[in-house]
Amino acid sequence: MSLFTALSTLFGCNTASGFKSVDVKEFAAEIAKPEVQLVDVRTADEYADGHIKGAVNIDVMGDDFQQQLLEKLDKERPVALYCRSGRRSKKAAQIAEQQGFSVVELDGGILSWTGETER
Repeated sequence: MSLFTALSTLFGCNTASGFKSVDVKEFAAEIAKPEVQLVDVRTADEYADGHIKGAVNIDVMGDDFQQQLLEKLDKERPVALYCRSGRRSKKAAQIAEQQGFSVVELDGGILSWTGETER
């Protein structure tokens, strides 16, 4: 196993799981598409402190995360997920993908988004 494969598997960047982990530029292009459902998977407090415009909040750490996905989102439309740093959104992406959603995830989370968009 190569170092890249090992690190990709360890950090969830591997597309073998079915979802894409993308950089800020590609994520911005994805969420600009009208059919994409944007989801912030952080806590309600984190979401209230600031989020990407148009995002709905579904806390991946909540006991009802899967239920909320199924109730609030349309499986026929792609989903774009982000969190603070990318760790929780990778977990959320795996869960959403297992539930039948087509998923793209922001690698580096909102920290990378705000760092990139402030330049």
